[in-house]
Amino acid sequence: MKKSFLILMLTVIVSAASCSFTTKVENDPDKDKLLIDLISYVLGKGHYDAKDINDDFSKEVFSDYIDALDPLKRYFYQSDINEFKKYEKLIDDEIRDKKITFFNLTYDRLQKRMAEARALYKEILEKPFDFQKDENINTDYENLAYVKDTKEMMNRWRLQLKFNALSSYYDKFEEQTDSVVKNSNYERKTFTALEEESRGVTKTSLKEYFEFADDLERKDWFTIYINSIVEEFDPHTYYFAPQDKDRFDIAMSGKLEGIGARLQKKNDNVKVIEIISGGPAWRGNKVEVGDLIMKVKQEDEKESVSIVGMRLDDAVSLIKGPKGTKVTLTVKKVDGTIEDINIIRDVVELEETYAKSSVIKKNERTFGVINLPKFYFNMQDYNQRNAAKDVKQEIIRLKEQDMDGLVIDLRDNGGGSLQTVVDIAGLFIEKGPIVQVRTKGETPEVLSDKDKSVLWDGPLVILVNELSASASEILAAAMQDYKRAIIIGSKQTYGKGTVQNVMDLNRWMRSNDFGDLGALKLTTQKFYRVNGGSTQLEGVKSDVVVPDRYSYIDIGEKDQENPLSWDKIPAADYSLWDGYIDFDQTINKSKSRMAVNDQLKLIDENAKWVRQKRDINIYSLKFDRYKANIELNEKQAERFDIINDYQTDLTFESLPYEKELIKQDTILAEKRKRWHKSLSKDVYVEEAISVLEDMKINNIRRSKNPLTLKN
Repeated sequence: MKKSFLILMLTVIVSAASCSFTTKVENDPDKDKLLIDLISYVLGKGHYDAKDINDDFSKEVFSDYIDALDPLKRYFYQSDINEFKKYEKLIDDEIRDKKITFFNLTYDRLQKRMAEARALYKEILEKPFDFQKDENINTDYENLAYVKDTKEMMNRWRLQLKFNALSSYYDKFEEQTDSVVKNSNYERKTFTALEEESRGVTKTSLKEYFEFADDLERKDWFTIYINSIVEEFDPHTYYFAPQDKDRFDIAMSGKLEGIGARLQKKNDNVKVIEIISGGPAWRGNKVEVGDLIMKVKQEDEKESVSIVGMRLDDAVSLIKGPKGTKVTLTVKKVDGTIEDINIIRDVVELEETYAKSSVIKKNERTFGVINLPKFYFNMQDYNQRNAAKDVKQEIIRLKEQDMDGLVIDLRDNGGGSLQTVVDIAGLFIEKGPIVQVRTKGETPEVLSDKDKSVLWDGPLVILVNELSASASEILAAAMQDYKRAIIIGSKQTYGKGTVQNVMDLNRWMRSNDFGDLGALKLTTQKFYRVNGGSTQLEGVKSDVVVPDRYSYIDIGEKDQENPLSWDKIPAADYSLWDGYIDFDQTINKSKSRMAVNDQLKLIDENAKWVRQKRDINIYSLKFDRYKANIELNEKQAERFDIINDYQTDLTFESLPYEKELIKQDTILAEKRKRWHKSLSKDVYVEEAISVLEDMKINNIRRSKNPLTLKN
């Protein structure tokens, strides 16, 4: 798969050496210009379906960029837009000429307008809101016109702030009503007092919003500009600023090196909001949720650095660090005391990233379910922990419990590593093709499982939904094409049939005086099912279609901007799995059950109702009408409450190894308790188990293929 792409990249790098991508040749101190130049060159040479950067392209970038800067139309005036429009067809020229005049204009203007907005919101929130006045707010921001003058801008902000305050006012009013019912001696607050409190809540939220905005630097806004350019190529091409690339690596691997705590900026302070189970902070048991980190000192430095008022990203950079190094945190505890805490940094694994499994009991039979949140891997070393290794290990453990069937849950799994998909698919079939990958203008390459051994040849069901994307779709499609598994879920999966490579932009530089340039995630290939069809736009169509909460919401690839098109190539050479003797009959039985399932009928009704409510964008700002509308919605929603009351007859329990871990880890224990409770109410898992029960296995085939383990 990578050979042809690497040849292309070597060609491009050689070409780049004679172009302008060194500071010596560029001779321009502006890092932004260098980034524009470098990224546009890489896009033109490396993208699967590179677009012409022309006037039409410029107009699309212009529209998306302005919308990204001011999506609620609360900053720019129509006069600003008119001024900006001079560049509507010139962005392509600026890219070619390595100019950023348009960005500079919009950035400076936005900073000015945001400063004005600070003054506006403070002035508005000094005066009480009249919640008896009959007026509305329109939240269809996309179709709102830009304001013409300060008076209109003031009114737009007033309506938005009143809407926010009205929500708080309603909550406080209801809380007070409940308190009076429970306690006749409760001292009721006046409407005036409640209104003042609700304005205070709104004032606090706006203050925090603008404090976050103050943390953004010019480079952050420039990243938005760059991504408005690169996302015109397709929805999955994306520029990562240096710290964004770090987050992407962590998300893909599920690992980081640091203290093992999640942090949040609160006013000027850095607050601990979660201790990650198993990490250094958790093991040390001295840092607690709610602590404020005031200072950070590295082991090789004499002085601590205050992080009060520092950007969160910069504070996190100081706190995290390589495994084995020591960091000293000066912490203000919840009780107000100040304490210095020494922590030896370590590799922290984000447990929620990884595969997890549960044993399911029904009618004295045992089944297994493996939930896979993503196809994770270490981008620097594939041999480190990855999704394929973990799924393999979970299957081995489940087999030790004598499971009769297996469910792989890929719902909400957005994808990840292609190689892990090939390795996981190979656990369920003899050797054969898993996916076809095509670089533009070249013969498709077939990625195959080359190992004849089969780890699990018993009944298999895969659960998907509209958010199962990319690598999830490859696995589901391969198992469907082989008739190895029955796919249960949404009408179709997400529909992302493209492959991205992440390129470190620093590697393109012969010399670099600008520091870290970040990385570009670039669409370089498309993948195809073994039957030749693309999953692009169409996704994988479930064998048994069941409604869910996303059924009527536009969230797939086809609903994004600039998706690549669907196409088809010849099928690969593969043989159907012949381990089942009643595959199609099992599917038909499941469809029949689902058609009369009252829980699914109710879920479908709820999904339609949610879609209907999402389309509403006019809201009354008069309290009585606002309250009446909420009460009407609550009354309408009551009939859907029983969805959460649904209970299967399945029981779930952790594997023996995990039970031992839970004895020492209360956080993990609580997570598994919640997961098992959720599974016990899951009608989709219930049906998956029913399908596994219905699946009959060809015992002759099974005797020919003993359950051997892959090396």
